[in-house]
Amino acid sequence: MKSLLKYIVIVFVILIVLSGLLAFFQSPLAAKKVEVSLSTLVTQINAGAVKEIVVRGDILEITLKQDEAKETSKREPNASLSESLTNLGADKTKLAQVNIDVKSETGLAYYASSFLPILLPFLFFILIFWFLFRQAQRGAMTAFSFGKSKAKLAGDGADGKKKITFKDVAGLVEAKEEVSEVVEFLRDPRKFQKLGARMPRGVLLVGAPGTGKTLLAKAVANEANVPFYYVSGSEFVEMFVGVGANRVRDTFETAKKTAPSIIFIDEIDAIGRHRGAGLGGGHDEREQTLNQILVEMDGFGTDDAVVIFSATNRPDILDPALLRPGRFDRRIVLDEPSINDREAILKIHAADKPLAKEVNLRVVAERTPGFSGADLANLLNEAAILAARQNQKEITQENLSQAIEKVILGPERRSHIFSKKEKEIAAYHEAGHALLAASLPHTDPVHKVSIVSRGRAGGYTLKLPLEDKHLRSRSEFESELAVLLGGYGAERLKFNELTTGASNDLKIASELARKMVTQYGMSDKVGPITFGDKEELVFLGKELTTEKNYSEATAKLIDSEVRRFIVGALKKGKEVLIKKIGILEKIAKELIAKETLEQKEFYALLGA
Repeated sequence: MKSLLKYIVIVFVILIVLSGLLAFFQSPLAAKKVEVSLSTLVTQINAGAVKEIVVRGDILEITLKQDEAKETSKREPNASLSESLTNLGADKTKLAQVNIDVKSETGLAYYASSFLPILLPFLFFILIFWFLFRQAQRGAMTAFSFGKSKAKLAGDGADGKKKITFKDVAGLVEAKEEVSEVVEFLRDPRKFQKLGARMPRGVLLVGAPGTGKTLLAKAVANEANVPFYYVSGSEFVEMFVGVGANRVRDTFETAKKTAPSIIFIDEIDAIGRHRGAGLGGGHDEREQTLNQILVEMDGFGTDDAVVIFSATNRPDILDPALLRPGRFDRRIVLDEPSINDREAILKIHAADKPLAKEVNLRVVAERTPGFSGADLANLLNEAAILAARQNQKEITQENLSQAIEKVILGPERRSHIFSKKEKEIAAYHEAGHALLAASLPHTDPVHKVSIVSRGRAGGYTLKLPLEDKHLRSRSEFESELAVLLGGYGAERLKFNELTTGASNDLKIASELARKMVTQYGMSDKVGPITFGDKEELVFLGKELTTEKNYSEATAKLIDSEVRRFIVGALKKGKEVLIKKIGILEKIAKELIAKETLEQKEFYALLGA
């Protein structure tokens, strides 16, 4: 519709221009020359002032002797010019001295004025019909190409974009080793075939968002130096039945023609979910597309040097038939980067950024446990934005520290001003968190305490681990529960009153305590049993609801144990706060005065 309106506007503008030209041709000199009457012209002729008269139809173009001045006039219709002028009193002798030139109307002006009024309406309709025919022709071509593959052939870096290799992928040592074997197989298949090995048909990259699945696939494409076809899983599925399956066939046929080659299907969970659970049953378009993928992967001959790479962050919802050996032979898990990997990732992303000499990326890596590669890239970008906002020429360590807090907690909200009473409550709340974190065993060090709002938090206590942790103990969880409830306990101890400021802390603590009982087996009374099976509602995303697979008596026991963990942690934290009430007061007063305490300032108050 928008395209049709555009064409109509274009045609309308063309018609306006042609109409203007027509008007110009019909009266070409009216706007530029003085028009006089025939009697005035006679007077000028008798005075000997007229040099030349050019007759163009009914228009007289007059040239005077003085300064070659130009005038126009209109002659009488159905009468000769000489007769008209003589009748008006023109001297025949003077008239004979005037050069009279009669121009026949056979030029552009004549044809424009004669035919354009007739042709313009026909021209308008011809253009409209041409546009409609063109659109119909394009639609017909689109209909024939609807089932064509949307896979894009990756470039070789000649387009100006950086060519990504394994050197640009920091960390992921084991993952790179696994895919390197596939790359080597594509380069030299005989080396493996001599030993009876066959090439893996499919490689599934599994990992959380931002861990580098797509980046690794791009590096494989450039390292293998073979045609690399990229397509998203969602691009296979359309509202028309059979289109997805047809696109799958076309993609695989194209890859076979250019073998050895690689097909990369990003977000394969868009089409690879369990079959038989969709709202459309077995005739669902997505399921037909998945069936075609299974058929194509089975149909590879031993000589078909085509490897399928796929990426997903939801391997749990993929159809088992897709994951069996012979289809996706390898499943490579991309973990969150370790501290050394984070440092290497930071160095890669910082290569094109001006860093100050004092910047220590190792410190940044230590303060960012749990960050993915994408998170680290975003962190450096935020630091660069902060530096530019302050008109700095280099990114400092302070910029990086501020960026970490911004990524974790959100931007500062200094416009969110507390009242004097609210500020005091927030100070004691955060002081309670920080004091327990510094006093209890198995807790992470405190890096910063603030009552400046960030994101949705009124204040925050930033704790960061000294090293990456993969296993957590019961004693660590018990200390963490006490720290989470520290703000709640401090408010109750100081003001003998409770506020809504601890609502999020209570929610997190309750969820953690329930997991300790139902998932981690850390309750002596309940025992080493897990409770609550997940219902696999595939078409809704799988594992969205929890099935209650235990009795009411067990439910009461679970609730009792969750309460025991919560009450015990609150009691432990309260004992520490009462014992160190003086230090609590000192921390809170400093927060009220300064609003923010850095690590050194905080531990100085503790006497550490």
